[in-house]
Amino acid sequence: MTRIPEGLPSWIADHIDLYFADPEKAHMWDSSLGGGKGMLPTLLLISKGRKSGEDRPLPLIYREIDGAYVVIASKGGAPDHPAWFLNLEAEPDCVLHIGAKQCKAKARVASGNERAAKWQELVEIYAPYADYQVSAGDREIPVVVLDVAG
Repeated sequence: MTRIPEGLPSWIADHIDLYFADPEKAHMWDSSLGGGKGMLPTLLLISKGRKSGEDRPLPLIYREIDGAYVVIASKGGAPDHPAWFLNLEAEPDCVLHIGAKQCKAKARVASGNERAAKWQELVEIYAPYADYQVSAGDREIPVVVLDVAG
């Protein structure tokens, strides 16, 4: 049983609850809550806690690119990486819920030209990412590619 981690803002916890109760409804998220415009697709990433070993669910904006799901480890422009990203660094195998679809995936960090291209594609659907990179200072915000397991 996947539990909602403590300490999350209520709107994120509510989104996780909705993903488990009604995944099709949870799939599209009103991005105006986070400074965006309109409805955007979200997936529910379930990673293993690097300290607890427990499943850690988190909804993230994504874009499907070349058969993989791409997410941004922005943490709203904070100077440090989000916990879910650190979890994936420790254990890249994860589970994705994309609406009612579920699949296993393996995370990797895009770099170079691949990172630049995928970053731009995500900024096109959620413009605040560009501001988040400015706020993050010296931290290059990771672009995470979630390759679906065969």
